[in-house]
Parts: sequence; C-alpha cells; structure tokens
Amino acid sequence: MRAVVYTASGAIPELVEVPAPECPYDGAVVEVRATGVCRSDWHAWKGHDQVPLPNIPGHEFAGVVTQVGRDVASFKAGDRVTVPFVNGCGRCAYCVGGQAQVCPDQTQPGFTHPGSFAELVAVRAADFNLVRLPDDVDFVSAAALGCRFATSFHALTAQAGMAAGEWLVVFGCGGVGLSAVLVARALRARVVAIDPSADARALAKRLGADFTLPAYDPALVAELTQGGAHVSLDAVGSAHTAASGVRSLRRRGRHVQVGLMLAEHAEAPLPWGELVAKELSVIGSHGMAAADYPPMLDLITAGRLDPKLLLGRTVGLESAGAELMAMDHPPATPGVTVVEL
Repeated sequence: MRAVVYTASGAIPELVEVPAPECPYDGAVVEVRATGVCRSDWHAWKGHDQVPLPNIPGHEFAGVVTQVGRDVASFKAGDRVTVPFVNGCGRCAYCVGGQAQVCPDQTQPGFTHPGSFAELVAVRAADFNLVRLPDDVDFVSAAALGCRFATSFHALTAQAGMAAGEWLVVFGCGGVGLSAVLVARALRARVVAIDPSADARALAKRLGADFTLPAYDPALVAELTQGGAHVSLDAVGSAHTAASGVRSLRRRGRHVQVGLMLAEHAEAPLPWGELVAKELSVIGSHGMAAADYPPMLDLITAGRLDPKLLLGRTVGLESAGAELMAMDHPPATPGVTVVEL
C-alpha cells in the first residue's frame, strides 16, 4: 500500500510503498477514505512525543472496513466507520466503566503503531473502538471528529458540564478551539474566542463566537462575560494560555486543559491563590471514548452540529507530508486540513 513515512524526528515525510497491515485477531483493517492533519501528528514528527520509528502518522480517520479478526462480532467488511484517536483495550476497569479515553493499555494509530496517512490502517479491539457512521455523515466530515472535534465535545460536555446560557472563553482557534466554538453554540452557550490570527478569529465569528479578541485582556473578558467565564478551554497548551484560562473564570468556574503541555510548558505554574479563593476547578481532557460518540453523532444528524464547517481544505495523500511540515508556521488557511483518498 501507499503510505506517508518519516524515519527520524523532523525528517521529511515521504510517500512510499510499504507492506499492508496485518489484521489483529480482535481488530480490523480499515481502508482510509479521509484523514485529518492534526497538530498532535506534528508534535510526534518533531520528537515532542516519542513514537516508534519509522512512523506512519495520522490518527483522525474514517473509511470502510476491509477485514475483521476472528474474534470480532459487531463489524464486518463493508461497514462505514470512524475511530477515536484513543483506542481502549476493552478489558480494563476504565474501559468497562466507559472511560476508554484514559485506558492504561490504550493504543493510538500514528503513535503506538502505524497510522492513517496510508491506504489501510489497523485498529485494535475493533468491537470496542470502531464507531459505525450514519449514512448522512460523509468521510471528510467524519475525519474531523476523531481527535479535535470529539476532544472538544468531551471536554465541554463530560468534563466541564457546559450548560445553556453559560460563558465559554476559548484560547486558540485552531482545530480544537474552533470545534469548541461549534460545540458550545450547539449547547446554547455563549463564547469569547481568543487568537492572534485575524483569519482564525473571523472563522470563529462565522462559527458562532459572540466576541473574538486578538489577545487575552482580563478587564475586557470580565466585562464581556459579565463577571468572568463559567468555563475556559485552553486549546493551545502553553504556560501563558493555561494561566490566562484560569484567570478568566468567575468564582467556581471550570478550566479545561486540552492543549498538550509539552517541553518547557510541561510543569507550568498556575495562579493557585485565585484557584483556592474562588474555588475554581482545573480539569484535563483527553479524547473521547467510542461509547460516547452516539450523542455527538445525533447532534450532527439533527443539524445542530456540522463538523464540515471546520474544513479549511482537502488535499491528496501525496501532499500529506508537506501539510504536516507546514505546521512549523501559522496556517495560511484557518480550519482543518483533511487528506482525502
């Protein structure tokens, strides 16, 4: 099969011929029809996350099942599917309890084993991790769900408990932040979106943000949200944005950390005085289990959520490596880039 491969951290990803993946006894092989280009892939390529080398990146994908293992009961060849980027083992207490996104034995295509910048990708524990796509959700839209969109949905619904009428402040209007704007509006919340890029702010506004700002201004955020946000979400992952998210909250507010805190930001301090005095909550959020996809898909089929609004552009597999390397710089086009096969 054709796949995009890099052999070392920062090495140029190349489109080459590689052996097709073997089907796990409990898993499936999926023919990839669309796969997102995500900043998490960029972190792995840069060496911020350690992955086996050589590596095929890609973890946000949708396609058609071509083969299932002998122990798979719920799926068959020909099924249209997508997959969360965290694949749970399906056996541990966390998976059994519906929290596969924190499974200690999780696998992740593109990180623990070859990913979806390829014509075929293997999925472990298929009965537990595959998500059947409704007929009216196309592959390109579905490819935007597996990481950024699902992560934002889980962050705001399960983790933050976002309610109608509450204020959300989003730091960063890349894929995760823009997804959060869409999800918040579907939940009938109100949104302030913060990003230095005028194009990203304009897209956030079109997606439903009530206000957009080029930088965090404590006094202005407090004024716009009538005393501070109920929920803040850091989609960037930096010491500045995490601390600003906490400072943007009203009393008893909830900060959700979605952006990866890596390198020099890994042990960043927070304004603990405010956190204690205002009884604030700081919550991590890491993907979303396959079992939690139905409510999100219901909102999509009902027309209240449209992940395709996040789409910046589509490219072919031959351009996937260049798109990954281009993340060294601010995007020329806001929104999500999807590789269509």
